[in-house]
Amino acid sequence: MSAQWEPPVRPDIEYVLAPWNGAAARGVAPRRATVAALFEHGWLRKSVLLVLLAVLWEALARWQNNDLLLPGFVQTAQAFAAGVASGEIGGYLKVSLGVLLTGYGAGIACAFVLTALAMASRLGRDLLETATAMFNPLPAIALLPLALLWFGLGQGSLIFVLVHSVTWPLALATYAGFRGVPQTLTLAGRNYGLTGLRLIVYILVPAALPAILSGLKIGWAFSWRTLIAAELIFGTTSGKGGMGWYIFQSRNELYTDKVFAGLAAVILVGLVAEHLVFQVLEKISIRRWGMQR
Repeated sequence: MSAQWEPPVRPDIEYVLAPWNGAAARGVAPRRATVAALFEHGWLRKSVLLVLLAVLWEALARWQNNDLLLPGFVQTAQAFAAGVASGEIGGYLKVSLGVLLTGYGAGIACAFVLTALAMASRLGRDLLETATAMFNPLPAIALLPLALLWFGLGQGSLIFVLVHSVTWPLALATYAGFRGVPQTLTLAGRNYGLTGLRLIVYILVPAALPAILSGLKIGWAFSWRTLIAAELIFGTTSGKGGMGWYIFQSRNELYTDKVFAGLAAVILVGLVAEHLVFQVLEKISIRRWGMQR
């Protein structure tokens, strides 16, 4: 072969690396990367937001300089800690949560029955659509005067309005989830001999679980705030006060820090229910199954 057809030879190039410097490796860039990695955690971002809100609250209260109108965050925290230590807040919360869980469970049962009837027959579907159109826009607290007439001065009145606040949003969400189930899954269930209640439990409920959990969360929020509002108006139940009654009494006695402490307790119950109940249910079910990101 002629020399002019031989491929060119590339010369080898040797690069001399700088000596290792540990201090340079621990410079600004890795620190920035570490901070960015920390803020990937949702709990840290939310904690920073809560701290900023607390600082803003304290600054606004000190600028206002009127404890009767707006106590500071530190003063509210002290009132909350004193109420927890004395068992006062815990006692009121126990009464409210007992009524809440009873009404919430009854509302879930009513919503499931209505949705099952709607999926089983055309008459049941007409009943659900008509009832939700009539009663879902109706505020639950507006039924409290009638509940007092029908059930008297007891927990029955509160449970009645709680059932109303839970049933309709949950029934709507569940019904929408059932109707969104692919027809292929329903036909597959029928091929396996599933009909009626068994078809709903084994096919429709797992497939519609994201919508059902959303309805459960909405129903929980509606029932919790309805109960607090009803206790503010209604007061005690069978001689025992709930969290709304504690807030109302503190307001009458001009203990504004206790009013804010009671509101903080209501918020904490909502946060606990969201993070320790509903998010755990989503994690072990729909997120694990790939139905939600």
